[in-house]
Amino acid sequence: MAGKIRIGVGGWTFEPWRGVFYPKDLPQKRELEYASRKLTSIEINGTYYSSFRPASWAKWRDETPDGFVFAMKASRFCTNRRVLAEAAESVGRFVSQGLVELRDRLGPIDWQFMATKKFDPGDIQAFLALLPREVGKLPLRHALEVRHPSFKDERFYDLCRRHNVAIVHAHDKAFPEIDEPTADFTYARLMGTEDKVKTGYRPGELDKWARRAKAWAKRGDAFIYIISGAKVRNPAAAQALIERL
Repeated sequence: MAGKIRIGVGGWTFEPWRGVFYPKDLPQKRELEYASRKLTSIEINGTYYSSFRPASWAKWRDETPDGFVFAMKASRFCTNRRVLAEAAESVGRFVSQGLVELRDRLGPIDWQFMATKKFDPGDIQAFLALLPREVGKLPLRHALEVRHPSFKDERFYDLCRRHNVAIVHAHDKAFPEIDEPTADFTYARLMGTEDKVKTGYRPGELDKWARRAKAWAKRGDAFIYIISGAKVRNPAAAQALIERL
């Protein structure tokens, strides 16, 4: 395999995980420390709604082990707009808030579009040109999470290839499922866990995703997050997938 496979969930603070994923007596302030030693990555979702101080990013770095990597959702102020080409100021503000403090824990950024956002070649090209390639001499990797079927278009794939930007592989019936090698890494969000299944996904499904993960790793690093669905089962699903790999 050419790349590393990192698997995790969205966020680390979720009350129903206590007693299911987290030990009941674990202090809440140690949840990230615990989760980062059971998983190999976490997607930070809070960054979609608000910004954080550099000290917070440094604290998250220090609480996690070597080799662990954070992904993060970009601010909605960057992506929830009619004209993406006008997002330069918001993009700059998001990237400069303190991401550099993660150092070697810095993973890819997920730029998630609204479900109503349609593919506009000119606007998408302008937006891709806004995405910085580094912050504080640390390389940045970008992924676009599109949610409208109009993005299933070869022109969109070509634009992403030109900018080495991944297209998020979203496994959810509500969104288009795109698996195109447009970057030197893969970003996947799996949203189909079931509450009645202790490991979230059934054994056969986990085997399928393990095979997909190995195929993606041949193209470069693969970041896979178990998101949404039966959220209480997501850590178990991520751990089960890690075991298979």
